[in-house]
Amino acid sequence: MKNIITIGILVLAAFLVYAFMSPKADFKADRKDGIQFFRGTWKEAMEKAGKEDKLIFLDIYATWCGPCKRLKSNTFSNSRVGKYFNSTFINVSLDGEAGDGEILANLYRISGYPSLLFIDKDGNVVTRDEGYLDADELIRMAKSAVK
Repeated sequence: MKNIITIGILVLAAFLVYAFMSPKADFKADRKDGIQFFRGTWKEAMEKAGKEDKLIFLDIYATWCGPCKRLKSNTFSNSRVGKYFNSTFINVSLDGEAGDGEILANLYRISGYPSLLFIDKDGNVVTRDEGYLDADELIRMAKSAVK
């Protein structure tokens, strides 16, 4: 019984340290030089992708997720990432636990956050990854999706 309590305390302590060390992120605001996310509905994003003949970059996050916060604060705000993504994709970022995000998380069988998907105008996944990526890794993944 003592071991179970000790393990529970250690897990709780690790969670609290992680939660306090993860950066704060406003998922509804974009930094000027970074990725500019489309603010319409998923249906509107799909229509825009069809009209502009672009892939959709879909970020599915959770507001409590530390790696999601780091991705938003560090990678998505990077000016190189912003320049490439804003000119190449329709960028969409959705909370996987609410609204269109929850629907898409179920549709695309999201098993972890953050989930990064490149989707064609017909809704097919071209490529996907999960977890935190730095600027170079995300750009490399995006260039691979375009090929």
